[in-house]
Amino acid sequence: MQQQYEGYKDLADSLKSASALLNLEHKSQLHQDIITICNHLADPSFRIGVFGPFNHGKSTLLNAMLGNRTLPIDLIPTTGAAITVKYGSNLQTRIMLVDGTEIYRSGIEVLQEFAILDGNRQMRKDVVSVEIFCPHPFLETGVEFLDLPGTNDREEQDNLVQEQLLSADLVIQLLDARKLMTLGERENLRDWLLDRGIKTVIFVANFINLLEPDERKQVQNRLVFVAESFRAELPPGFSNLYRVDALPALRARLKGDVAAANSSGLVAFETALQNIVGILQPNRGSVRLPRVQAIASQIQLSLKAKIDHIAIEIKSFDDKQNTKIEIKEKAANLIYKGFAISVGELRDWLALSNLLTKYQAEAAVALAENNFKFWQTNTLKKDLTQLQLAAVKWLYQAYEFFHEEQPQDLLIPFPSEPQLILPSKSSNTDDLSEPGAIAVGGGIGWLLGGPVGAAVVGSISYLLNKNIQKQDEQLVKESYHQEVAKLCITAIEDYLSCFSAQGLSILTKYEQKAEEIIFFQLSQEPLEITNKRETLQQLQNGFNQLLQELEKVKILSNHQPYKEIPKSTNINRKYSPQPERIKTFSQKDPDIKQQDENTAKYTGTRVEFVSPPRPKASPSPRPEELEAKFRDWELNEEIARMKAEMRSPKACRQTSPGSQTSKQQNTTQSNKTPNQAQTDKITHAYDILGLQANASQAEVKQAYRTLVKKWHPDLFVNQPQLLKQAQEKMHLVNEAYTILNEK
Repeated sequence: MQQQYEGYKDLADSLKSASALLNLEHKSQLHQDIITICNHLADPSFRIGVFGPFNHGKSTLLNAMLGNRTLPIDLIPTTGAAITVKYGSNLQTRIMLVDGTEIYRSGIEVLQEFAILDGNRQMRKDVVSVEIFCPHPFLETGVEFLDLPGTNDREEQDNLVQEQLLSADLVIQLLDARKLMTLGERENLRDWLLDRGIKTVIFVANFINLLEPDERKQVQNRLVFVAESFRAELPPGFSNLYRVDALPALRARLKGDVAAANSSGLVAFETALQNIVGILQPNRGSVRLPRVQAIASQIQLSLKAKIDHIAIEIKSFDDKQNTKIEIKEKAANLIYKGFAISVGELRDWLALSNLLTKYQAEAAVALAENNFKFWQTNTLKKDLTQLQLAAVKWLYQAYEFFHEEQPQDLLIPFPSEPQLILPSKSSNTDDLSEPGAIAVGGGIGWLLGGPVGAAVVGSISYLLNKNIQKQDEQLVKESYHQEVAKLCITAIEDYLSCFSAQGLSILTKYEQKAEEIIFFQLSQEPLEITNKRETLQQLQNGFNQLLQELEKVKILSNHQPYKEIPKSTNINRKYSPQPERIKTFSQKDPDIKQQDENTAKYTGTRVEFVSPPRPKASPSPRPEELEAKFRDWELNEEIARMKAEMRSPKACRQTSPGSQTSKQQNTTQSNKTPNQAQTDKITHAYDILGLQANASQAEVKQAYRTLVKKWHPDLFVNQPQLLKQAQEKMHLVNEAYTILNEK
């Protein structure tokens, strides 16, 4: 038994803890029920509560059972407090007041001051409890009687009765045979009791002796119906309806008239009551736990409602945050991808083998023509600047998007301008019969002047094309202009080698710094959300603890325990994209390994004469260049879209079934009353892109991509007629694509 009460104590503690989590008002019915049932669980006594409407003879019945006038009796509602009658060797009264004062008196006279209604039929506000100690053998077995104020008089009294009945192991409902309860009153009583798990109820009819003989049978039939309509749970073989004429029973008991006591119904009722108590008392848990279950069910529902509400708020916040993070992660990956491609192209361009292939001949000619500075500014620098800007723009995209680290510009300086020391001329410099002595058209300022200068330029092209500058051992005799040409070629090779090595070194460091720019820091979540997570965890722990304690006492529940809430992973976390690096030709070029060793020094006499540049036709872009332009355009478009999503208040909303339905309804509504001009515009846009009406967005984008590659004006720079046609075509294509994207 002691172990059982320890289990009940843990259950009571869990109920109280759950109540605290709900922040219930102290005067609320649920809070009062929890306090009452928790105190009752730890009470070893067996309590019998007697209640009914005022003037139904509750106190008279109890006095008859106790054999004396223990309780106050009057013709008006008298009991103004719940009076507990316990066993004591002497008749005594103990009253506890709100301020903690304890009043202990012999007899029951003090009840006149503290336990009856005043002249205005109001209960005293300062009384906490009233107890009477009475020397009765039935009470000595651990039984207590609870005399409750009359109901149907004042709401305050009804509330007190309802609260106190929860702590009664057995309830005696007193009925007035002269005016039985209406159907509505019976339904209210039954619902209130059963909703709280109170099913051990006995009905006692009073005042039957006052009825005429011909009325008694009819009233008794109605009493049976009232009792049977209540689903009482008493030990088998016992009725839940008894008849006691309370006042004749009290008189008979005070006189010691056994026959009169029997005829009043008191003896039969007492015998049944003692037998019922004898069966229920040893297993009080079977009586109390259904009431706990009813209260616990209310607590669980309230906790679950609170848990679900907070969980929805947290999930809504997490969904919005995760959506923002997904957008940022995607943007970071796109930016990193664009940056990696651009850096790869620049690194590829800086590879010495590629620089020599693309620029050595042209630069050597410019050097021979004393036009190197102009060539460096208008060719090499122009190409370098374009590639540098292509790489740097991605870092500025990252800064604009994430507002983290501000980037620095990528600056790759040029080496000092190559200088030549010309060899002395031999006597046969007019001999122009050697291979490569090709004259270049007039109007060029020769480095050496005259035909010899032209021969130098021609030899540069010849020597580079035939790669015979590495075959010196095969040449028995070398002409002067070939010697000068080789000096120009070597000087440019040294220049480009130094430029490549320095540029690749700077680019590597710049790429490392880029990792400090293309990232975003997840901010600390608001304190309000953190507090809600803690509150949610406390509520779920309280819910789970209550569920465990209910299972220990074999109370089943339809609820499942909550799983532990995972902590937020988005707190103080840094995201830096690290996609697989894109391999470039420069990374495969073995010449890269030698770049740091090629740091040529330039000495010699600088020639001051600068010739004007030769006019050049704008070359048509290669297909791979056009593909690169289109790829950059796609990345920029997607990043711009994500920026718009980040700024939009709807960016983080999750599409719900309701919102989708609303959208469909709006679409349907708009289709019912179309704007004909806008419809024609959209139809025309589909025709321009060569698509069927209502083609998907992916099909629109693919069609646009195909047409751009076909009609990009850069493809027709040397074909004026087609160039104009391409420009007009692209104007229509761009306009159509814009219309279909905005529809």
